[in-house]
Amino acid sequence: MSILMTPWRLLARGQVVMESPRYVMIQDTINHWAHHRGQMTVYVRLLGAKVPALSGPSADDKRFQ
Repeated sequence: MSILMTPWRLLARGQVVMESPRYVMIQDTINHWAHHRGQMTVYVRLLGAKVPALSGPSADDKRFQ
C-alpha cells in the first residue's frame, strides 16, 4: 500500500472530525490554495493594481507578452 493511500485524520479534542486518504487531502489542499490565489487576483484588480506573476505569467505583466 502506498503512503498516499493511508488514512489522514483531522482531530478536534481527540475526536476524528474527518478522515480521507492522504492523496485526497493533498489534492484538496492544492485546490484550496488555487481558489484563494484566484480570489486574491480579483481583489487586486478591483483595487486597480496590476496582478504580479504568481506562478507563471500574468496578463498584467507586459514582460511575458
